[in-house]
Parts: sequence; C-alpha cells; structure tokens
Amino acid sequence: MKLLVQRVTGARLDVEQDGRREHMGTIGPGLVVYTGIEKGDASVVVETLAAKLTTLRIFEDEQGKMNRSVVDIGGSVMVIPNFTLAGNTRKGTRPSFDNAMAPAQARPMFEMFVRLVAGSGRPVVPGVFGASMFINQENAGPVSILING
Repeated sequence: MKLLVQRVTGARLDVEQDGRREHMGTIGPGLVVYTGIEKGDASVVVETLAAKLTTLRIFEDEQGKMNRSVVDIGGSVMVIPNFTLAGNTRKGTRPSFDNAMAPAQARPMFEMFVRLVAGSGRPVVPGVFGASMFINQENAGPVSILING
C-alpha cells in the first residue's frame, strides 16, 4: 500500500459517473491522501497506515516545527483511491500497473482504510472507487510525503 499525503489549506472533490458530475465534498485545512493498494497488501497494512496517517506530524506548532498531526489541528482528510500509485516505470516510458491489486479485492481495503481514518474523529471526504475524480486542492508548504506500507 502506498499513500501520497499532501498537506492542504483546502480541497474540493467532484466525481463523474454515468456522464454526470457530482460534488462529493470539500475540506478545509488538513490532508489529501492518494491511496494505492497493491497485490499482497493485507488488512494489517491498512490498519498500520491509517494509524500512521492520523498521527503523522506534518503541521507546524507555535515554533514553526512540524510537530502536529491532523488530529492535533482539528483538520479534515480527503481520501482518494488511486491505483496509479502502483505504477512501475523501470522499463520504458509507459507505466505498468501489474502490481495494483484487482478492484474486487482493493475496494474493500480502501473502504476499510476510510473507516479507520474516520475513526480518528476527523471529518473524512472519501473518493469514489473506480470513478473519474476531479480534485482541486491548495497545497500548503508544499508538504508531500510518500508512505509505503
């Protein structure tokens, strides 16, 4: 499992399905988390990364040090399923997605991840698995962290 975590001042999510575009939600200060689930990932990895995400100290304290988590600042989390994080470009210029978990197995793991993050008490706006999504976000810093499970 891979997470691309971005600290934001705000973000908006729209989803397009069946030719219709629908607004799914907006967050204020917090995290946008692109979530890639790979073959071999197990529920223990999902649990570990959800706990790590909600306690990841990438927000500044009074001294300007990255010492606060999204829970500490009362922030929100937008979780976006993104199989392209499993892309491999070692050979050639066209990514291979062979390492991405099949959708039938990845969807319940993504949903579990969203539930666990929501269990931190912070508002969560989830993306829609398998849909075309449009994310507008304002990165803060920028701070982008890649977490491998």
